[in-house]
Amino acid sequence: MPHDTPLITTIVGGLVFAFALGALALRLRLPPLVGYLCAGILVGPFTPGFQADTALAPELAELGVILLMFGVGQHFSIKDLMAVKAIAVPGALVQIAVATLLGMSLSHFLGWPLGEGVVFGLALSVASTVVLLRALEEYGWLDSEDGKVAVGWLVVEDLVMVLTLVLLPAFAGALGGGQAAPSLAQLGWTLALTVAKVAAFVALMLIVGRRFIPWMLELIVHTGSRELFRLGVLATALGVAYGATQLFQISFALGAFFAGMVMAESPFSHRAAEESLPLREAFAVLFFVSVGMLLDPEVLLKDTLVLLATVLIIVVGKSAAAYGIVRLFRRSHHTSLRIAASLSQIGEFSFILAGLGMSLGLLSARGQALILAGSIVSILFNPMMFALAERYSRRAEAAA
Repeated sequence: MPHDTPLITTIVGGLVFAFALGALALRLRLPPLVGYLCAGILVGPFTPGFQADTALAPELAELGVILLMFGVGQHFSIKDLMAVKAIAVPGALVQIAVATLLGMSLSHFLGWPLGEGVVFGLALSVASTVVLLRALEEYGWLDSEDGKVAVGWLVVEDLVMVLTLVLLPAFAGALGGGQAAPSLAQLGWTLALTVAKVAAFVALMLIVGRRFIPWMLELIVHTGSRELFRLGVLATALGVAYGATQLFQISFALGAFFAGMVMAESPFSHRAAEESLPLREAFAVLFFVSVGMLLDPEVLLKDTLVLLATVLIIVVGKSAAAYGIVRLFRRSHHTSLRIAASLSQIGEFSFILAGLGMSLGLLSARGQALILAGSIVSILFNPMMFALAERYSRRAEAAA
């Protein structure tokens, strides 16, 4: 039997180190995710000793994103999504624009070219799905009105990033990449095709999936097999997410979210959420470990001031923009603070965008390192932002 098993080694090493350091963090009265991130740094390629597979870890983490978004979709009906679109759509678009401009300003100060500034700014503008949803669940806000606004905001951000990932190669030449600049007709065709694919997927899920998935679940329940039911739930979540990516070029997270939202139409949706919970939690932990593996500690020492500026854009700039936007919609102070805290970090889409920018010749290795380091530092700060928002909310309720 072969002993060179990178998949088993990565899963076992990641979970064992995450458990040990997560327990230590809890003992020190820190959020467990701090321990998970530190576990990733320890098993990553930039520290001596045990090393997990850096190619497998992100793929395992993607399973966590799929299952987590699937679970959220089960608690988030189409009616809920439509109810918050008035604030989520303009809010997300304005916040993305503000964060992108702040990132471009920093890049201009550093003397970077325009294309690198655009990619850098966009990477700082989109929040992590896993971090946001875990925090909302921890504080019991997921099913609240504030939580629904945050999730709707997140869905809009993800849709914008899907468009960005498709359009960036087309604009790479114009932004200074190695590709030839396309014509306006080519750009228009690319945009129209992307929008059409997203619309086709949503229509397929709302028209066909809305009938087929609940009907399938009901048939499985009538068999009386709990094992088959659990397998059906996982197959639906992973199958729809994979199909959305392969056929419609939509992110795994969005595909899984819509699958969960359609499954919510079934009377067995709560049972489905419970059955997928253990795997969801385990792979979510692997997500934080995989993020920690990306950090080269030398960045913290070589580019300290620039990293500090990057973190301030993510934690302060994005939060301030989100707070101001929500207040413009005449929401309360504590609602605005909750939304601001939810968005004060970056994650998986930022890594994907940075990788694409590198491959297109738009982003330098320094820019990518700052994005990765900024993500980890902002994730570490995020529990503190939520704690401050929660403390203010309790004081406001007590004073009312």
